[in-house]
Amino acid sequence: MIDKTTLITTVLQRADKLETGHCLDIRTFKRNRSVALIRTGVDAFTVIEDGFGQERWEDVSADKLKRLLKQLLKKEFPRSHKVRLYTLPSYEEANVNRMGHGAGRFGPEDDD
Repeated sequence: MIDKTTLITTVLQRADKLETGHCLDIRTFKRNRSVALIRTGVDAFTVIEDGFGQERWEDVSADKLKRLLKQLLKKEFPRSHKVRLYTLPSYEEANVNRMGHGAGRFGPEDDD
């Protein structure tokens, strides 16, 4: 859990060290809303908002990332004081344990 006042600084530091294809996943305490940050190139990120809004930004530069994160944090985490921050090897893993019970976002898949 990271204090929201230091979150943007922490995210930008971790994003700098992130390998291509890896993901930073920012979530609320309840894990029901998230902002995912995926490194797609040397100075390119994909940002995915999944909460109150559902949007995707492609090829966001490191310079524009700070401003976008500020906007998204106000929108997605308005009353949060602490947020969760995960470093993941891929974006697909961000949705596996979304609600904290291991069954994915809406429960287990039925292969009937």
